[in-house]
Amino acid sequence: MSEVSVTKDAAPAAEDLVVLDNVNKHFGALHVLQDIDLKIARGEVVVVIGPSGSGKSTLCRTINRLETVDSGHISIDGKPLPQEGKPLAKLRADVGMVFQAFNLFAHKTVLENVMLGQTKVRRTEKQAAETKARALLDRVGVGNQADKYPAQLSGGQQQRVAIARALAMDPKVMLFDEPTSALDPEMINEVLEVMKQLADEGMTMVVVTHEMGFARSAANRVVFMSDGRIVEEATPDQFFNNPRSDRAKDFLAKILHH
Repeated sequence: MSEVSVTKDAAPAAEDLVVLDNVNKHFGALHVLQDIDLKIARGEVVVVIGPSGSGKSTLCRTINRLETVDSGHISIDGKPLPQEGKPLAKLRADVGMVFQAFNLFAHKTVLENVMLGQTKVRRTEKQAAETKARALLDRVGVGNQADKYPAQLSGGQQQRVAIARALAMDPKVMLFDEPTSALDPEMINEVLEVMKQLADEGMTMVVVTHEMGFARSAANRVVFMSDGRIVEEATPDQFFNNPRSDRAKDFLAKILHH
């Protein structure tokens, strides 16, 4: 495994929490994931970057089986991904997912959105679920919005609610699939700040993003993908200052204007 950055206090534990072994995925004739080998340690923050169409989001979505794979193996906490049914539902409760679209229930209040998974999947008693939901909404900075409906919130606020909803399930790992790409520029930082806080607290995170500042400051490891393959893995410092592959050098030259 790549050396872990020493810039972040929460050092990963020795064991791997998420393991992808020789994973392949096709969409028709398109080979979107090609022989993917990736290990993510408990407490590690891995940021996946690369050009559009490189397979980043598909990789992220295979980890909780929103996308099936054609070959290879994926395990979480030592257990292979279940195929379907109740075991798969339990896995998805253990793997928090924050999407580009907020995916909140429009007809339920912010508080109800964060309580729902706790009561339906975790079978948490209603009062306990409400107490936890309010604490999490405070934690992500939208506690005063609890009784509003999603449509009454800004995009940045809705995404922070979505993060609180995922955290309410006490996930082992959090997946973020381009969580800021649908936001207005001034709302991006408020979401990234919440994500940085989670990283500092030791949450295991896989983050697909175009936000290079977040990758530099919060990642233990940067995974660079192109054409369905992992081309390079490195600490943020090594990747941004001294990329090894020509493909990464070309990518960085195009996106880093300063």
